[in-house]
Amino acid sequence: MVSNFRFGIISDLHIALPETIQDNPSRFHLVEVSIPALEVALEHLSSLDLDFLLLPGDLTQDGEVVNHQWLANRLEKLPFLVYVIPGNHDVPIINATKTTIAFQDFPHYYQKFGYQNNYQLYYTQEILPGVQLIALNSNNFNAENKQIGYLDKAQISWLEETLNKQKNKLILVTIHHNIIEHFPGQTHHSLGNRYMLDNANILLELLKKYQVKLIFTGHLHVQDISKWHNIYEICTGSLVSYPHPYRIVEIHHNNHQIKVSLESFKIKSVAGWSNLAKTSRDWMGDRSEHFMLKLLTLPPLSLSPQEAQKYAPQLRYFWSDVASGDAMIDFPQFPTPIRKYFQSFSAVDEQGKPTLIDNNTTITL
Repeated sequence: MVSNFRFGIISDLHIALPETIQDNPSRFHLVEVSIPALEVALEHLSSLDLDFLLLPGDLTQDGEVVNHQWLANRLEKLPFLVYVIPGNHDVPIINATKTTIAFQDFPHYYQKFGYQNNYQLYYTQEILPGVQLIALNSNNFNAENKQIGYLDKAQISWLEETLNKQKNKLILVTIHHNIIEHFPGQTHHSLGNRYMLDNANILLELLKKYQVKLIFTGHLHVQDISKWHNIYEICTGSLVSYPHPYRIVEIHHNNHQIKVSLESFKIKSVAGWSNLAKTSRDWMGDRSEHFMLKLLTLPPLSLSPQEAQKYAPQLRYFWSDVASGDAMIDFPQFPTPIRKYFQSFSAVDEQGKPTLIDNNTTITL
């Protein structure tokens, strides 16, 4: 295996050319800055000696043909290789329309960015000596043509066959949906389970069997690193959502030990948005009340709408703090059960000790 290498991660770009932006007053993320924010990130990453760039899905606003075309053309100009996978926004429908690509058409647009088979939405490549990338497609449709996060049997069989062939390699898995929970009870909470892969348990057991330890995801729009057994899931927040982050990952291999160092960068301003960080945080806060009312009235808190209304305004910046990573959450003015619930979103270990690993850390495998 190569001794050292370095790569970038940008997730949930939601690229939207101006003519494709739709007015949606309730959306949390700012697709208006998708292109200038990407340019800021790419300018920085292009100044570094990167081996490759990883984009874990939601490349476009809603699968628009022109947005996919624009992004593919932009990625082609970069001085390093790029590997992509589809997110739910990239393939929102099975059949194409005049403006949106079909589910099966995604690989056609990204043949230079990982895809060598025009008819398969997942792939694997040895991207460096002894380093194997496995890029999965977590988007599927049920019998009613409703989009779901799910790995079908064919992909699972392919994955096991692929893993079985890898000997003495470092395996990097990338998939859009979350596999390991990033906040308490995510799998069973109606506000969080849509970000989870429906059959995550099957994938995790398979990765555990073949001693795969690194997964790179997006989708949730938060900076968070979670762990199950010896498997780490590194979720990178959205480039168009507060705090507009991207990552640089360095992997060092020596004496049978692998160290993974992560450094996060957060875009503070772009052209036309001189104070993007504050504007974006306020944008999210201004739209948070409906979300917070749901969180308060659903289990496990199950407050009445009247009770929830008392606390929702005080939670204006709760989700933006969670999204930024390494949050220390406390509302001492809240009743104990409510206070403890929100404290559980803090970046602490099982003993309650602060564990600030979501943005900058080193993991030893």
